[in-house]
Amino acid sequence: MKNFFLTLLFITSYSAIYAQPKKVVADKIIAQVGDKIILRSDVINAIEDYKRQGQAASLPPNPECAFLEAQLIQKALILQAEKDSLTVSDEEIEAALDNQIRGFIQMYGSKEMLEEYSGRTIYQLKEDFRGPFRERKLADLMKSNIVDGVKITPAEVKVFFNKIPKDSLPYYESEIEISQIVTIPKANNEVEDYVIKQMYDYKKLVENGQKKFEALAKLYSEDPGSKENGGMYNINRNEKFWDKDFLQGAFRLKEGQISPVIKSKFGYHIIQMVSRAGDDAVIRHILRIPPITDEEINLAKQKLDTIRKNIKEGKLTFSEAVNKYSDDEESKFNGGAKIGADGSTFLSIDALDKEMVIAIKDLKEGDLSNPIVYEDRGLKKVRIVFLKSRTEPHIENLREDYNKVAARALEEKKQHILEQWFKDHLPLYYITIDKEFTNCADLLDWWKFAKSR
Repeated sequence: MKNFFLTLLFITSYSAIYAQPKKVVADKIIAQVGDKIILRSDVINAIEDYKRQGQAASLPPNPECAFLEAQLIQKALILQAEKDSLTVSDEEIEAALDNQIRGFIQMYGSKEMLEEYSGRTIYQLKEDFRGPFRERKLADLMKSNIVDGVKITPAEVKVFFNKIPKDSLPYYESEIEISQIVTIPKANNEVEDYVIKQMYDYKKLVENGQKKFEALAKLYSEDPGSKENGGMYNINRNEKFWDKDFLQGAFRLKEGQISPVIKSKFGYHIIQMVSRAGDDAVIRHILRIPPITDEEINLAKQKLDTIRKNIKEGKLTFSEAVNKYSDDEESKFNGGAKIGADGSTFLSIDALDKEMVIAIKDLKEGDLSNPIVYEDRGLKKVRIVFLKSRTEPHIENLREDYNKVAARALEEKKQHILEQWFKDHLPLYYITIDKEFTNCADLLDWWKFAKSR
């Protein structure tokens, strides 16, 4: 099981999650673990799904062998999960299915296009995926039961690091840890009233049949994510990343209805309900952001200047100032820290916006910047930045990169524990593998206990 995590990733991340709704393959049972059978279609479809995600170049030399091992791993985990009476709730499966269907609708453009392409209704598609999704969730749950309690000690991290050949150690560019306090200047009331009046004019034009909503969205919406698509989004009532007021306003609408002007953290919207099925909906919207004048920006800078002065004089800590004054929801509850895509607080320079790069250029560790004006998704904002740490370009070492090394050491330890778990449990399972896979190096551990079909 040398490629244990690789093959498990194949099966759990691609075959189940990104499975396409329409496949035609010749079928045959090619393996079995306990009462769990594996069809040739399971392996072929998983490989094709992987290719459809643009990953063809990273396929292993013998993909059918690797993907069959992934299927065997999953079936063994499911079998043990059932023996251990592990369960996955219907609500969890339903949520996963809803999320998958939303992904398909996004991919094909609409619910109707998806149903036309697949030749299946949304209900039928969900039923098709219900079994595979439950199996994937059970396998994940069993894997978690095996490795979730695994810890790593500093001594183990040091041993792991010392085994890495010196010429194989990764090279890191300069990285920084930064936090910020953000203020969003508010447009004056006259400007806001003018924008709101324009929005109601758009609404009347559509309701009177003089204009199409999507045409107005392309002309006037300030949402770059949907402007060229006529303002269209697929939304779900339970998704957390939508603005609460936007979501509530949308789901008050009937099909074809247009909302009154709704204020969100991004600006002002009018929303048109295109279609709705339960907690899922297709909507169009127009976003307008009231312009901010220099006067409002200067007021925000003065506010942050005062906060900066109070921090430097020790009247409050940076974290206290974040909790009390910051308008940035993404960092407000973690001390203002900027977080990278990998969840780390260590960021490379190229992960920062240009205004941030300029702001920290001359800062030393522990310094606070002056208030800086920047633009975020069409909104003008002002922030002060705290530089917590800055590393120089370097080859990986334990002093500066302990957390990264520890994370890799922990994953390796989990892999060893999983491999040992399988070696202990394979003799307990009834296993068969089709003789056409006799020469698969990936399956050597399985063949020790398997019968050929």
